[in-house]
Amino acid sequence: MEPKTPAANADARPRVAVLFGGRSSEHSVSCVTAAGVLEAIDHTKYDVVPIGIARNGQWTLVSADPAQWSLRAETLPEVEPGIESVVLSTQGSSRELVSHAPGGLPRTLGRIDVVLPLLHGPFGEDGTLQGLLEMADIRYVGAGVLASAVGMDKHYMKVVFEAAGLSVGPYEVITDRQWNQDSEACLTRAARLQFPVFVKPARAGSSMGITRVTSEAGLRAAIEAAREHDPKVVVEAGITGREIEVAVLQGRGNDDPRTSQPGEVAVLDGGHEWYDFEAKYVDGAAADLSCPADLPEDVTSRVRELAAVAFDAVGAEGLSRVDFFYTPDGELVINEINTMPGFTPISMYPQMWAKSGLPYTELIDELITLALERRTGLR
Repeated sequence: MEPKTPAANADARPRVAVLFGGRSSEHSVSCVTAAGVLEAIDHTKYDVVPIGIARNGQWTLVSADPAQWSLRAETLPEVEPGIESVVLSTQGSSRELVSHAPGGLPRTLGRIDVVLPLLHGPFGEDGTLQGLLEMADIRYVGAGVLASAVGMDKHYMKVVFEAAGLSVGPYEVITDRQWNQDSEACLTRAARLQFPVFVKPARAGSSMGITRVTSEAGLRAAIEAAREHDPKVVVEAGITGREIEVAVLQGRGNDDPRTSQPGEVAVLDGGHEWYDFEAKYVDGAAADLSCPADLPEDVTSRVRELAAVAFDAVGAEGLSRVDFFYTPDGELVINEINTMPGFTPISMYPQMWAKSGLPYTELIDELITLALERRTGLR
C-alpha cells in the first residue's frame, strides 16, 4: 500500500502521528511494534498518520499497512529513506507536519494533536525525542525526558532504584574511558561477581548485545560484543529466581499508577538459555507467559506495590513494564524498568493488561487519552 497524503482539513478526530523505526539497533523491533498498533488502533476514533524514521535519521511519510511492518518469514522490517522528508512545524499555537523534497516547495500535511512514539533504544526511547517534542510543545504518549533517560540507562536506573529503597542485584559498570585505560582492571572487577553474569549494553533493549557468561574466560568477548551497541557496559550477577513482570499504567489526573496482574516468563526448551531476542520476537514457541503468575497473595500485592514505586521513582508517565526476580528465599529484586516496552499484541505489556481486563485496542486508546489530557511543559 502506497503512503497517502493525510487530509489537511478540520477533522474532528484527534490526529495521531505514529512514529517508529529510528536510528538504534532496535529499529526493526520498533517497526514490529508499529505493525501491531496500526492494526489495532481505532481508526474511526483517531486520524492516524504513520511516520517512519530511517536509520539515517530521516523522517518520512510511510504506508499505514500493518503487513509492511510485521515480521514476514522471519525477515525484519525496515524504514527506507524517502524522497520527501517530514518535519514538525510550530507557528503560534499551531502544530503541523510539513513534507518537503529537494528543489520542491514545502507542503502541509495538516495539524498534529499527539505523537505516539513507538521507538526503542537510543534516539527515541532515551529522552532525545521527548526533548524535541517538549521544545515543540507537542503532546506525546509515554515518559518525559528525565524518566526516559533514566529508564534507558541501566546504570543510573539502578542508582535511582537503590535511592528509592528497592533491592538491586550486584553489578559493575564499565565506561568507555575505563575500558580504554585499563581493560584488565575492568575484567577483574567484573570477575568478582558471581557467575553466570549477564553482560549488557547500558543503553539498549530487546536483549540486543546481551551475553550470558559462565566463566571469566568469556568476559572480554562479551564486553566487546556489548560495546558494539554502547560504549558503556553493565555487568550483572546472575540471580537465581523466577522472572516476574508487572505492567504499569499512569493514573488519570492525580490518581496513583495502575498495575496489572503480575506475569511470569518461562523460557521453554528449544535452544534458548534465557529470554533473548529470538525468544521474544522470532520463535513464538520459545517462551510462555503465565498471568496472573502463580504467587502467594501477599507476594502478588507486594510486587505490584514495588512496580508502582519504581514507576514513581524515575518519574515515569504513560506506561512502563517493571521486571523483578522472585528469589527462593522470598526476596523481590528489581531488574529494570522499560518506559517503552515491546508493544506488539504478543508482547508482555499488552498481554498482561489483557489478562487484567484491558484489551489491546482499549489500552492504546487509554494511552492516547492520557497524553491528550496531560499538559505540556513542566509538570
